[in-house]
Amino acid sequence: MKGIQLDMISKEKLDRLTVVEKIRMILDGVESGKIIVLESGLTPQEETKLIEATMTKITPGEFSGIEIESYPSGASQSWLGKLLKKPGIGPRLTMIGPADQLKMIKRDRDVISALVSSR
Repeated sequence: MKGIQLDMISKEKLDRLTVVEKIRMILDGVESGKIIVLESGLTPQEETKLIEATMTKITPGEFSGIEIESYPSGASQSWLGKLLKKPGIGPRLTMIGPADQLKMIKRDRDVISALVSSR
């Protein structure tokens, strides 16, 4: 059967994984052509590590990299949290896929629109 596989990963599963395990799971999925949707998203530090790991894997004609988009949490950080420099609430959802298949069209507070093409 031809098609595009979409893996939706729960917050509970993500919470059980280390940063390295999350990045490995995401990159393995995306390299095999899957679109990965993370229920709770990634922290800014995790996104940075994912992008760094992706850059080392890019190979012309084989792996073109990733497309990543998140929409932010609706809750803003309190003034006390900002004063104490506590981390804010991360994104509510993140979509990640192969750069040559996934094109983000629009993102706003409530919707991510993407165009997905088969290889």
